[in-house]
Amino acid sequence: MTMVCHRPEGLEQLEAQTNFTKRELQVLYRGFKNECPSGVVNEETFKQIYAQFFPHGDASMYAHYLFHAFDTTQTGSVKFEDFVTALSILLRGTVHEKLRWTFNLYDINKDGYINKEEMMDIVKAIYDMMGKYTYPVLKEDTPRQHVDVFFQKMDKNKDGIVTLDEFLESCQ
Repeated sequence: MTMVCHRPEGLEQLEAQTNFTKRELQVLYRGFKNECPSGVVNEETFKQIYAQFFPHGDASMYAHYLFHAFDTTQTGSVKFEDFVTALSILLRGTVHEKLRWTFNLYDINKDGYINKEEMMDIVKAIYDMMGKYTYPVLKEDTPRQHVDVFFQKMDKNKDGIVTLDEFLESCQ
């Protein structure tokens, strides 16, 4: 079996496209290559790495949604460029950039808006990830209550969906 290796584009180009310095990119690349020697990460590996941060819960569904938000080209794998671009937005992007990225994460089917089912899937995935040891202990209907509150705040025109504009306006 041959392993296809991916080498990232030039560091100068990544430095220009992200909010990281060349040195920071080098450190991030070393860490990325350490976890993903081929230079790309597939969803299963991503889930395994992500699960290490949540040992008391099941992070697999949330990691699934996160992976698809990182995999902007829908290739089934995340390259270093994809990873640092998202990381740059999440760590050093403007509030507007972070909110757009988060909206994209919540818009599971990528149709341009968030419906109650998508938000329910995300909220359940977050609760699963946090595990059984949350305090206070969560009741079974807690996810539905959180989704209802989200829609009361975000769905300005009460049409059952949250658009990017509604999301940005509510969050800001």
